[in-house]
Amino acid sequence: MQFDGRLESTNYTMAKHLAKDNYVYYVDRPYTWRDYFQFRNTDSFRTRRPHFFSSKNCIIVTDVPNLKIIIAPPVLSINVLPESKLYRLALKINEWIVGSRINKVIKNLNISDYIYINSYNFSFPTLHQLFKPVLTVYHCVDPIIEPYQTKHGLISEDILIKNVDLVVSTSKELRNKKALINKNSYFIPNAANISHSLKALDPKLPEAAILSNIKKPVIGYFGAIERRMDYDLVKKLIETNPDKSFVFIGPIDRYYMKEEDYNAPNLFIKGPVPYELMPAVLKGFDVAIIPFKKDEVSNNIFPLKLFEYLGSGRPVVSTDFNPDLKDFTKDTVFYCKNAEEFSEALTTSLQDTSLLQKRRLAVAADNTWEHRIIEIKDLLKLNLDKKLLSKDETHPVLI
Repeated sequence: MQFDGRLESTNYTMAKHLAKDNYVYYVDRPYTWRDYFQFRNTDSFRTRRPHFFSSKNCIIVTDVPNLKIIIAPPVLSINVLPESKLYRLALKINEWIVGSRINKVIKNLNISDYIYINSYNFSFPTLHQLFKPVLTVYHCVDPIIEPYQTKHGLISEDILIKNVDLVVSTSKELRNKKALINKNSYFIPNAANISHSLKALDPKLPEAAILSNIKKPVIGYFGAIERRMDYDLVKKLIETNPDKSFVFIGPIDRYYMKEEDYNAPNLFIKGPVPYELMPAVLKGFDVAIIPFKKDEVSNNIFPLKLFEYLGSGRPVVSTDFNPDLKDFTKDTVFYCKNAEEFSEALTTSLQDTSLLQKRRLAVAADNTWEHRIIEIKDLLKLNLDKKLLSKDETHPVLI
């Protein structure tokens, strides 16, 4: 993920938290040459432009003291190629372009020992072989499902998993699948920035203007609107609950949803808003929902928004797409099999109490990024110690 993306990402959030007591260099997702020309009039491009072609000026300093962003030169646009020896050769060239930039940073800053974490960038499966990290990690945050990903990604991810020291996945199902390729696989679920979500409970915070003039009660969804959504379920909910306003806020993948096909009077599709506005948006929700499909893909998903919702104090209703979620939410979330159960849960959730809200906030407090980062750091240390012990080596680590 790009460090300045519109939505909060697991990848960059983890980097920020690791940087609280480690040195972290976040390699921004490289632009392709196609991106370079397509997005040259955007703020994202202007942020990166001074850093593309200078290894001495390739670092962007962030507000987090120990966190710096590395900008790589543009790489070849190769996804159009079929899976073949030619594609794999072009991929090696791209890895060399990015790897050379990273190696120059390592040399310029005299970095000697470091851990390499590939956080769901399976497009660069052997990049880490171009330098010498003391530990290599693949962080798998989602199943590969989109056509542009599966074209080469399934093969590339298998290559990556086979060639790293350990794999960390954000769902049990993902962990089980990756363990078939690399036995040193672990499950650490996603979490949420609860301090941000909690702002929704501030009585001085006004509701987001994007929700003004929408009739209460508001049933809200905050996040990407794409493949994982159960659109048939959503249509049934809208039709059978005309007294409720359904609001969807987030970037829309028009491959899966076209706004013009949805014209119900109680449906409001508002598009994306900055992550900074999330608390004001959640404050305007009477119930927050996760209407995901229940299929063999969705049971691999552990959504960030689950704990973001709970951290805002909102009642939460979801489909039962991933049975593992119940283990973390302690009967504070309704998990529904169908539209009928979902509608009943919405009605029940609107009869909320302060006691139920306290229970939700307690669950959220147990699932913060602060907790997860401790688990991740302990896991890194455990595997690093095992690897060094096997080599009879001891030296400090720079992450």
